Amino acid sequence: MNNKPDSIILIGGGGHCHSVIDVIEQQAIYQIAGIVDLEENIGKLILGYPVLATDNELTELFDTYKNAIITIGHIRTNTLRINLYEQLKLIGYNLPAIISPLAYVSKHAEIGSGTVVMHHALVNANAKVGENCIINTKALIEHDAIVENNCHIATASVINGSVNVKQNSFIGSNATSKQGATLTGFTKAGGVAL
Repeated sequence: MNNKPDSIILIGGGGHCHSVIDVIEQQAIYQIAGIVDLEENIGKLILGYPVLATDNELTELFDTYKNAIITIGHIRTNTLRINLYEQLKLIGYNLPAIISPLAYVSKHAEIGSGTVVMHHALVNANAKVGENCIINTKALIEHDAIVENNCHIATASVINGSVNVKQNSFIGSNATSKQGATLTGFTKAGGVAL
């Protein structure tokens, strides 16, 4: 029996990549084969993993690697994340949900493909998180909440029960939502979303 984890490539080598590497290592489902980043970084190591190629070579890399995850953050804009996600899907990559073993995700919750749930995040019963999202460290997604595609729920933010976070939204660190609210766009760190 072969217990070797499947290989995965990471798309983007910045700070968010560092955090996702740690989640993947803790999860121990995938073996990180390397990172896709800027041309000037090819051959360099990021936390011990080689930069293999640029995103211009994603089609060629698919011959060897079938799994990928986007490890570029979403601070000012998520345009690059969206474009890369669509490109990876078009090529045929498997974009798994990556969930930290230190997070809690209810068996009654849904997590979309390409989403990363970081350490100590909580996703409670009947919550739905879409594709290509970041549920960052210590974020709380309460019961019956919906987080649509391409969202970033930043560190220690609170999405209360029955909240709907519309696609492409950014909810800043320590932001707290009122139950049942609809959130769209950009909610600043520490803000209260009504």
